[in-house]
Parts: sequence; C-alpha cells; structure tokens
Amino acid sequence: MKAITVTVSAALLLLSMSVDAQNAQQDKMKSCNSQAKAQTLSGDARKSFMQTCLSNQPAEAPKLNSQQQKMKQCNADAKTRKLTGMDRKTFMSTCLKG
Repeated sequence: MKAITVTVSAALLLLSMSVDAQNAQQDKMKSCNSQAKAQTLSGDARKSFMQTCLSNQPAEAPKLNSQQQKMKQCNADAKTRKLTGMDRKTFMSTCLKG
C-alpha cells in the first residue's frame, strides 16, 4: 500500500512540475514575442532574437551595417531637431549623403 501511495504521489508531483514548466515556457514565449514586436524585428533578425531570447542567452542588439547605422543616426538627429515634411526630407537626404 505504501508503494502505491509513493508511486502515485511521485506521479502527481512530476505532472505538476511539467505543467509549471509548460506555463513558464508559454510566459517566456509571450515575453520574447512582445520584445521582438517592440523592437519591430522581422525575418532573420526576429528569428535570431527569438532563439536567443528563448534559450536564456543574453540578447544582442541586431548588428547594423554602416548604412543602417547612418540611417539610424540621421533619424535620431531629425527627431531631435523636430523636423517634418520637406525640411525633414532635405535634412535626411543631406545627412545620408554626408
């Protein structure tokens, strides 16, 4: 009788641990998805981010090539200067060429 009780208790314990692990994985997936969405990642960058995020490794920012870095900096400068319309377009054109 004790053996049956111990076996059933162990089975219930393993089952509850499995459910907790599934819930934790689902929570992690939701968190990683929302982070990827906030960073507006798509394609290979999103795939790479999701793999890293789900594997508990520290996430790296996606590597940008020099043109992407220049675009990011020009956008930030235009935003800081609160440029809109033609002024923004002209500034961006000049900034990206320089």
